[in-house]
Amino acid sequence: MDKVTRGRAKAVNFGIVYGISAFGLAAQLGIPQAEARAYIERYFARYAGVKAFIERTLEQTRKEGSVRTLFGRVRPIPDIESRNPNQRGFAERTAINTPLQGTAADLIKLAMIAIDRKLTERNLKTRMVLQVHDELLFEVPTEETAEIQALVLAEMEGVVKLNVPLVADLGFGQNWRDL
Repeated sequence: MDKVTRGRAKAVNFGIVYGISAFGLAAQLGIPQAEARAYIERYFARYAGVKAFIERTLEQTRKEGSVRTLFGRVRPIPDIESRNPNQRGFAERTAINTPLQGTAADLIKLAMIAIDRKLTERNLKTRMVLQVHDELLFEVPTEETAEIQALVLAEMEGVVKLNVPLVADLGFGQNWRDL
């Protein structure tokens, strides 16, 4: 898949999951609204489970006034029933976003704890220096590269057992810019 197609697919996927309108998607992709509307309709036809997830999540949030990550972390959503459409729309997007991004945040934290524990147990010189979203940056002595590659992949991909695989990619370079 080329970079442009991947970018469009990502915009469609994330936009739709977070409630983008045909108008918003058209503006983001620089396409006519009718084409954007067709993207959205085809997406929900193909991925009916996504639409069901969104509807189920919003219904549950309206009942409980909060939403949870897969690991049970709770986020209150007080404006879910707001009469102000802007506040309600933001609350709805937050309600859908939290189980997804919040669970991703939980997963990376669990992986970081497990990796740090292994680095200490094995008395390795490698240091975890930065986390940005779902990425971890390490300073790795050359002689530890193979061991760290195996350790990080195993811990990130095996942090929990889900119905879908967790897949991690690794890269090595002299500095972060080169990665």
